Amino acid sequence: MRARVTLATSDGHTWVLGHGDLIGRLWTAALPLEEPQVSEAHAMVSLRDGELRLLALRRRFALEGKPCREVTLAEGQRIELAPDVVLEVLEVVLPEQVLAIEGEGLVRQVLLGVSSIYTHPQPTLAPGYEADADAWIWTDGEHWTLRLRDRTERRLVPGESWSLGRRTFTAVAIALATSSQDATRIGGALERPLRIVSWYDSVELHREGESPVVIGGMPGRLLGELIAIGGPAPWKVVAAELWPHMAERNLRRSWDVTLSRLRAKLRAARIRADLVQPDGSGQVTLALTNRDTVKDHA
Repeated sequence: MRARVTLATSDGHTWVLGHGDLIGRLWTAALPLEEPQVSEAHAMVSLRDGELRLLALRRRFALEGKPCREVTLAEGQRIELAPDVVLEVLEVVLPEQVLAIEGEGLVRQVLLGVSSIYTHPQPTLAPGYEADADAWIWTDGEHWTLRLRDRTERRLVPGESWSLGRRTFTAVAIALATSSQDATRIGGALERPLRIVSWYDSVELHREGESPVVIGGMPGRLLGELIAIGGPAPWKVVAAELWPHMAERNLRRSWDVTLSRLRAKLRAARIRADLVQPDGSGQVTLALTNRDTVKDHA
């Protein structure tokens, strides 16, 4: 119950990636590449509208010589991340259903190959293994396993529920075609459209008939990084751009505090506080309506 793609690198190795998996120089990437032309988080596999897509993060890639920021993955493609760094698509598997979890305070999210669950300060499904999480879920390609902090494990199947502290979570099977939601279609039907202008150290939010709202400091930089990336990204990737010299163990608190400050500023300005939110894949993204516009001057 996992959509997946098999990729081959030029050294003959094959890699199986799924929804939310990263490609880049990060040692935690699902497909790590020790190449100086490749970004730490160069691209990400994402499940959207029943298709597996490759999304460019900090840099673009090329398909048939044409630069791309996004491509629907299909067997036989040769994707060039950088000169002489080519990935060949060997197979794409799209099952009828995929497994997701939902719970108190956690919107339904498709499971990644390895996911970590936090319950505080708010329920979060984070990509990859994080040692300080409250629980972990992973797959061997066929079955899913849940491990709690007390080291107890169980096989995870659709309909099964479990408790973490005072919160209850449930595994659910969802149809592949309905397993994702484009940010451009999220809510906002009655909201006035936003015109978002990003500068190096601040972001302006414009609404017709009102003075612009300026978000500066670290909240503004967080918003600006998401605009620069142009799509969903793991919170660790964005955090590493904001605090490049901070120890990894401290990143989580800095991220949570800054995101909380950003949402407080948005609420105070009567702008939707969920402008920055999980996109359903354990990544963070801008939740834009199809009437919003973004201009990046950074």
